[in-house]
Amino acid sequence: MRLLDTLRSVMRFRRFELDAVTRRLARSASVADLRQIARRRLPGGVFDYIDGAAEDEITAGRNVEAFRRIEFRPRVLRNVSQVDPSATILGRRVPLPLILSPTGFTRMANSQGELAVARAAARAGLPYVLSSLSTRSIEEVRAVSTGDLWFQVYVWRDKELLAEMLQRATAAEYSTIMITVDTAVLGRRERDLRSGFTLPPKLGLDTLLDGVLHPGWTLDFLRGGPISFANVTGKSVGDGSDPVALADYMNSQFDPSLSWSDVEWFRERWDGKIVLKGIQTVEDAVLAADNGIDAIALSNHGGRQLDGAPPPIELVAPVRHAVGDALEIYCDGGVRRGSDVVKALALGANAAMSGRAYLYGLAAGGERGVDHVLALLDEGIRQTLVLTGSQGLDALGPELVGWRDG
Repeated sequence: MRLLDTLRSVMRFRRFELDAVTRRLARSASVADLRQIARRRLPGGVFDYIDGAAEDEITAGRNVEAFRRIEFRPRVLRNVSQVDPSATILGRRVPLPLILSPTGFTRMANSQGELAVARAAARAGLPYVLSSLSTRSIEEVRAVSTGDLWFQVYVWRDKELLAEMLQRATAAEYSTIMITVDTAVLGRRERDLRSGFTLPPKLGLDTLLDGVLHPGWTLDFLRGGPISFANVTGKSVGDGSDPVALADYMNSQFDPSLSWSDVEWFRERWDGKIVLKGIQTVEDAVLAADNGIDAIALSNHGGRQLDGAPPPIELVAPVRHAVGDALEIYCDGGVRRGSDVVKALALGANAAMSGRAYLYGLAAGGERGVDHVLALLDEGIRQTLVLTGSQGLDALGPELVGWRDG
């Protein structure tokens, strides 16, 4: 009788969840879990485009590993019954010290692409940076978002097109431009070369077979309509239907002669805030401060440009020491947990940036997957603040963290 009572007390069956997305997300306790789901759901070439990096992908791996080398020095008995993770980014108060990084060709992960990310960012109250190489236009994204939108731009040769995009971003009330400065040439992304992956994708027997093996993604892709670079299609690159023409055009636009004078060109045509993304040395951070830049993103393009570049998190403390409070510092690269965000701020960053993390969520569960990633990071930030004895971001400092050897 006692045995039956014991069995009855534990045999409470969970109700089966009919919604497949809800089931997938319920099993995902971390960004790493979402990455594994994305790997299963996406065709190989698409996953490699999102997950891959330059050459041997050493830098991409070190971006993540560098955070693991940082350990906390938690304080106790500090009354953390209430913690406040809110921050100020370029004069705006936000719930978390987090910026959603620009990612190109986001509709490859899910047909809603940038629209889904923008809506999720607005719900979370976080800035979202739209890529110049987005698959939804400046205007389409603003139409679905009341949030703080930033626009990422490259220093292209086609200044007429750049000026037009800046005008459009102004008209759509984007608050900030983020100038990517680490693309004098395009990095060698060997996963894409091996798979023959192009943007937009070209169909072959291998891609057709891959599509059959990933029916969920394929149906979503086919229902979403043609994919193109929405902000440049119809300009110098036709209708976006020819992948080779688009690739050749983009490679021709990266300008190895870019210099600080190009930043002045942007300043003359943009009245909002300016962020430089791709700073990888203390010396260039100091130059950015001397040139009156509002903020810099310490970034190696997620390891997709120069393999062997330094992990951004390793630059945060020395850059902060060199520039003081002259500008805001964002750490972009390798952020996978809320604790990573806290580490970056303890070392001196104003905020962290993340792109791949939300792409994994988008691939795993669409817009709800992005919500899930942001909720995981929110929870992780709050939990880390409590466990380190920090009531808010003002309590974070270098004394809270230390670097482990190896």
